[in-house]
Amino acid sequence: MAEQIAAAESLALTPAHWEVLELLRSYYQQFDASPAMRPLVKYCALKLGADKGKSIYLMSLFPGSPAKLGSKIAGLPKPDNCL
Repeated sequence: MAEQIAAAESLALTPAHWEVLELLRSYYQQFDASPAMRPLVKYCALKLGADKGKSIYLMSLFPGSPAKLGSKIAGLPKPDNCL
């Protein structure tokens, strides 16, 4: 299903995308909410390292709003503070 949603958003999922998608799902299981951008960046830094815990890195994978687009592709609800 994620592949289809990503294709509709003109994204081809790479292993780097899947790494973040799995992280989003893990965050959701732990906190019962989809992360907004700032918590997502901090969680990525904690789990994947400082080089991947940067908003620039996430923007390169999920253009526009990484938290919103990533959550959508991961099959999670939209983060509360996303418009």
